[in-house]
Amino acid sequence: MTLAAITVWSAAHASMMGARPAALVGPSSVPSIFSPSSTPADSVYTLSLFILAITGTIFVVVAALLTYAIFKFRRRADDDGREPPQVYGSNQVELAWTVTPVLIVLILFFAAARVINAIQQAPQPPSAVEVTVVGHQFWWEYRYPKLGVVTANELHVPVSDRSNPTPTFMTLLSADTDHSFWVPQLAGKTDLIPNRTNHMWIDPHEPGMYVGQCAQYCGVQHAKMLLRVYVDTREQFNKWIAEQAKPAQTAESVAEGKRIFETTACINCHAISGTVANGKFGPDLTHLMSRETLAAGAAPNNSQQLRLWITNPDAIKPGSLMPAMQLSDRDLDAVVAYLGSLR
Repeated sequence: MTLAAITVWSAAHASMMGARPAALVGPSSVPSIFSPSSTPADSVYTLSLFILAITGTIFVVVAALLTYAIFKFRRRADDDGREPPQVYGSNQVELAWTVTPVLIVLILFFAAARVINAIQQAPQPPSAVEVTVVGHQFWWEYRYPKLGVVTANELHVPVSDRSNPTPTFMTLLSADTDHSFWVPQLAGKTDLIPNRTNHMWIDPHEPGMYVGQCAQYCGVQHAKMLLRVYVDTREQFNKWIAEQAKPAQTAESVAEGKRIFETTACINCHAISGTVANGKFGPDLTHLMSRETLAAGAAPNNSQQLRLWITNPDAIKPGSLMPAMQLSDRDLDAVVAYLGSLR
């Protein structure tokens, strides 16, 4: 993760820490493969330790031999300038330095192949949650095809009980250029490539919020294409799904904002269920205010930041494809009030 991404994530995460119970914060506040909380991530972590142990041993042995040679055969004041005895044609030495590296490479190859196969060929149980992940410049779209839910930027999945696993299987697609889905504590990174379908799965063992990053350079705002995965208890997840499946419900007091929204170019990019807005280029806004961040984690989700995002997206995310909406102050207030009612 880039320094800019860590800075942005830290600011938004600090905001979320105050908004969510401490129990729902992930076990690690920094994305790291060294604190796995899912079977694929644990497999990657174990493999990394195994490889580190072998390569570390090689480093220590080579460094020790070099150190020994430096001190043993260093130039001395009484040297007569002659070369030490040379060894030629030693089959034992040549066999050792040929066979040993080949064996090491084979061990590393088969260890890595075993882990890759175990992750990629894992069977999908009937209890698995299915999510279609679509990478956009520069945000994430999440579709739950069997549950009738579409949301953006904040992925919700149920915690997986080790005795009764409920993993989440994800289909990865790209709407434009290459992206990469990477939440280190949950799984290794997997690319989203145009005109290609990739797959990955996670089975988080602890509730909480896990952060990640688009790990493939995808444009000027790549560093702010952040990932948040909320691992809920089964009861919390079911409640969240039930709320997200409902159509947008708005009060009469924001009817003017709804009218303005539906008569501007907003509906060409965004969708709000139960309204005429059915755009596909931008995030679904049906339950916008149920999310804790805006612009894929670039800013906290509140009325002040929402107002800034509508009037001048570049102030939050320079290079964003979101156009600046030229609304009067009155119309802007009405639209912000309307969007603020979408929960």
